[in-house]
Amino acid sequence: MLACLLLATAVPFVAGAGTPTPQQQRMAECAAKNKGLKGDAYKDAQRTCLCGHPAAATAAVTPQQRMTRCNADASAKHLSGDARKTFMSDCLRSH
Repeated sequence: MLACLLLATAVPFVAGAGTPTPQQQRMAECAAKNKGLKGDAYKDAQRTCLCGHPAAATAAVTPQQRMTRCNADASAKHLSGDARKTFMSDCLRSH
């Protein structure tokens, strides 16, 4: 616990007194972009965003991971009925 507290207080000094580093900015942008996703879908989306190579990351995605991510995206957008079916169909084809 003490180590976490010390680490948390040391981070602002390392980052330059409140100025976020480029890596911190990118992490914040990716987190905002993937808001609403949960679990593995969030982790996969973050990894893809931070990597900066979406085509390479998409190629290794299994059909089950695609379904999970598209389902999470549809839920985050609060889609239901025909709108959800259309979204899921388009999402699964594009990933």
